Amino acid sequence: MGYPWRRMDVRFGAVLALAMVAPAVTQWRDPSPHQVRSVTVDGATRLEVLDWGGSGRPVLFVGCYLTAHVYDSIAPKLTDQFHVYAVTRRGVGASDHPSTGYDPQRRADDILGVMTAMGMQKPILIGNSCGGAILHTLGAQHPDRVGGLLYLDAAEDPTLKLSDYNSPPVDRAHLPQHVERKDPSRALPEAETRQLERWPLDPAIRKAIAEDNNVRPDYAHISVPVLAIFRTTTWDTVLADYPPKNDQERAALAQEYAAGAAMLSRWEGDLRRGVPTAQIVELPGASLYMFLSNEADVIRELRGFAASLPRN
Repeated sequence: MGYPWRRMDVRFGAVLALAMVAPAVTQWRDPSPHQVRSVTVDGATRLEVLDWGGSGRPVLFVGCYLTAHVYDSIAPKLTDQFHVYAVTRRGVGASDHPSTGYDPQRRADDILGVMTAMGMQKPILIGNSCGGAILHTLGAQHPDRVGGLLYLDAAEDPTLKLSDYNSPPVDRAHLPQHVERKDPSRALPEAETRQLERWPLDPAIRKAIAEDNNVRPDYAHISVPVLAIFRTTTWDTVLADYPPKNDQERAALAQEYAAGAAMLSRWEGDLRRGVPTAQIVELPGASLYMFLSNEADVIRELRGFAASLPRN
């Protein structure tokens, strides 16, 4: 967006001379209207917490290995109904980067510490990607502290292997290549890209967060309301993203598509068996970061879910 022209009532020479003496320096500022707070957990580990304010039930966004700034776009649109927070997990962004503390219990206790420090009363916890593992733990261990769990492509069992799914084998050697299609709606907020540039994620920490400490979810002991949103795709979209060059590539792609459907079926089935009251929504065409690609859908589902919850 450009700036409006201002009426110039001084001579050009004077303006030029002033510019030469005192050149303007523009410092980038995060346009998202949040306050940046720091919460200390586990004795001395500081976590960045973004607070957008608002009124109503608190909601707390919990991510995987991106920072709290990835919610810069969606968060301000929720403050009319919720008090909105997001946390940057240990090892990520401006939060401290200790070499330990990535085990399941500690990562859940970190978020519980943030909830306590910020005075949150039964927040809706919103987990994306591997942030869902934290929701599993808190929903099972501290139902008295949590108002509800909203999973954004995050409710699956991360310990499952390919052999655990009832899916056909995939001829991966003949899978067609992906065709990149730029979609501005899926772009990370600028503040998030700046965070990642300033604090690149240590590969060892990323591995500890997303791979080394996976545990089977204790679905059966989750006794708080649950809404799980899963991304799905259509065969036409798959063909557009991975255009096959011949029948062999098309057959391999069909196998991959069937395998993906089997995985989704297993994830939804496991959740339903463990939490029979869980609400499940599928969003065709959404990305992993559906709060970017399908912002309006996520907002609608969150509002509907909140309306179904008991009052604090």
